[in-house]
Amino acid sequence: MADAATNRGFEALLDWIIWFFHRILMAFYDFGYAVTHPQLWLDWTDKQALSRFIYYGGSVEFFFVVFTAALVIIAVGMWRTGFLWWVVRVLEGFANTVGRFAAWAGLLMVVQQVIIVVMQRIFSRPDIVIGFGVPIEFDISWYAEELKLYNAAVVALCASYTFVQGGHVRVDLIYAGVRFRAKKVIDMVGSVIFMLPLATIVWMYGWYFLWRHLVTPNPSASDTLERLLLKSRALRWNVETISFSPNGFSAYFLFKILLVCFAGMIFIQAIAFFCRSFLEFKEGEGSSGKYLDRDSLGEGEEAYEGTH
Repeated sequence: MADAATNRGFEALLDWIIWFFHRILMAFYDFGYAVTHPQLWLDWTDKQALSRFIYYGGSVEFFFVVFTAALVIIAVGMWRTGFLWWVVRVLEGFANTVGRFAAWAGLLMVVQQVIIVVMQRIFSRPDIVIGFGVPIEFDISWYAEELKLYNAAVVALCASYTFVQGGHVRVDLIYAGVRFRAKKVIDMVGSVIFMLPLATIVWMYGWYFLWRHLVTPNPSASDTLERLLLKSRALRWNVETISFSPNGFSAYFLFKILLVCFAGMIFIQAIAFFCRSFLEFKEGEGSSGKYLDRDSLGEGEEAYEGTH
């Protein structure tokens, strides 16, 4: 009995390993086919093309295309470290650029809140009209609920930026007491074991959560491509415009888009962090912080940097 169970377990593990490497090999074909046949998934005037886009966006095939691309980049980078440093700079630069831009939503949130208070308490207006020639009019409650969108944008789009800047709070149990290269190993393991799986899970749930509020019939993560193509006969846009209060903010689908963007940026940052940790492990302590673009609070404020 024990031997039979052991054999079944070994066979299941072997089948999984074969499937895993088969998916990696198929990723090259899947990528090539998608690039050479963009009309099959980008022509959204065709309902079947839109269904394919929805399916592949949260599919195993898409994951392995991205995963295999990361493996190829790392493999080339092990041979040419200059190339891998360039990849790190590009990915971290992307996180910094998006984060620095999205951070302005915090200022916009404060300014809009001040305007709301002034319009309500001083002018006793129930609405705010903005426009040049073509006025845009919404109730005060619409603008008040919209403030949540700015907050969500800061959280979702600045997470990777904050990571690059070293601004996240960390609980350190063993990290500070180990040697430099041991820290880099911990960083690499953490990016693979924690960051990548978390980003993948959030993406998979967030992707279909988004499309269930954009089209009908609602797609499901359990739907096969064939089933979604059958559903495409009745497919139509049904963008969510429901507010949680009378005259409230009516574009909550934007929050779902931000959730998907958050997952994608965390996945990209995990790859950048792994590559940086590997390069610093390989080159030694002298490469710590190499090409790292961190914001500065100004001369004399160094003690506060990385703690905000």
